[in-house]
Amino acid sequence: MPAVESGPRPLLSFAEARRGKPPEHLADLDVAERKDRVAKAGFPAFRADQLSRHYFEHFDVDPERMTDLPARGREELVSTFLPPLLTKVRDLTADRGLTIKSLWRMFDGAMVETVLMKYPDRATLCISSQAGCGMACPFCATGQGGLTRNLSAGEIVEQVRCGMLAAARGDLGEPCRLTNVVFMGMGEPLANWKQVLKALRRIIEPSPAGFGLSARNVTVSTVGMAPLIEKLAEQGMPVTLAISLHAPDNELRDPLIPINSRFNVGRLLDAARSYFAKTGRRVSVEYALIRDMNDHKWRAQLLADELNRRGRGWAHVNPIPLNPTPGSIWTASTPEAQNTFVQTLLDAGIPTTIRDTRGSDIDGACGQLAAEVTRSSARAAKAAEAAELVRRGSGADGPKGVLR
Repeated sequence: MPAVESGPRPLLSFAEARRGKPPEHLADLDVAERKDRVAKAGFPAFRADQLSRHYFEHFDVDPERMTDLPARGREELVSTFLPPLLTKVRDLTADRGLTIKSLWRMFDGAMVETVLMKYPDRATLCISSQAGCGMACPFCATGQGGLTRNLSAGEIVEQVRCGMLAAARGDLGEPCRLTNVVFMGMGEPLANWKQVLKALRRIIEPSPAGFGLSARNVTVSTVGMAPLIEKLAEQGMPVTLAISLHAPDNELRDPLIPINSRFNVGRLLDAARSYFAKTGRRVSVEYALIRDMNDHKWRAQLLADELNRRGRGWAHVNPIPLNPTPGSIWTASTPEAQNTFVQTLLDAGIPTTIRDTRGSDIDGACGQLAAEVTRSSARAAKAAEAAELVRRGSGADGPKGVLR
């Protein structure tokens, strides 16, 4: 088997490097909690619903446009319950303007990415659940950077509000409605269980509680935290589950997806099958095709056998052409290998669709844009430090210190 990677690798981690908390936001609270907080702040409790409708129905955070709120105290109410959580750092566009990748900076300088994508029949937003990721998957740019911290529910939901606003105002070429949200950005959603669960409720519940998206149009992706998949099935929110499998055998998946050493392929597929049984929602099996690593015909057959052994019609496989990260030792599978892999699955009766890849020309793989901006910031800091040394060493007495 080819080497999974060269050089040292990051370790699987659930510990946050940063523990500072973002300011509490309206989206962190359920309806009852909002009314309670608003009343304790000295405002009538019903103002909580008014504020919620501005946020979840109109995607608005500007107090100047909230004219149904009394002018006196309006600024205080908005600043208290809708504090800014995300600051846009950069937008990159691709696919003739139908894909917008955005980088956001949070209160502590940590950064996350979103991707907004327009299709003929829908508009989809890919969001992040953590700054960085502790799953340490060697082919993933985010995993190589390690985990910075979990996001709050408010920070997750604010990504959705910004995406809904961008779609509505025509940033994708014409005004449209955001119809789908996928937790496939930075981070392992189920490793941030409490905050992701809160965010899911805000995304799915109707206004004034939340945005009112259909649960079937929300996808939660996981690398394989099997016990939490089973727990998710009990929450009464039949969202689509996507499992990032990438290998049907433990021999390869252990080094490729480190969490597999805790919850192996069989355990993960059993949990996914159980999720289908309890929710009625077909599971998506994500499989990044890596040249000469996991794209063999026999692995396609093994994958089909593992799925069919647990029944028919419960899973759909999405082979994904790999979008290599900078410095990666791998590349995408050849078209011939990809076609053979897909046909093997289809011949075994497995519903299979090659997933459309967006943004390959704009650091489209998760974490690449954040990593590039971080590297640029580090280079700028070093340049500024060098310039300061030059300035200090070029005084009236002439060059000195390190510049001699």
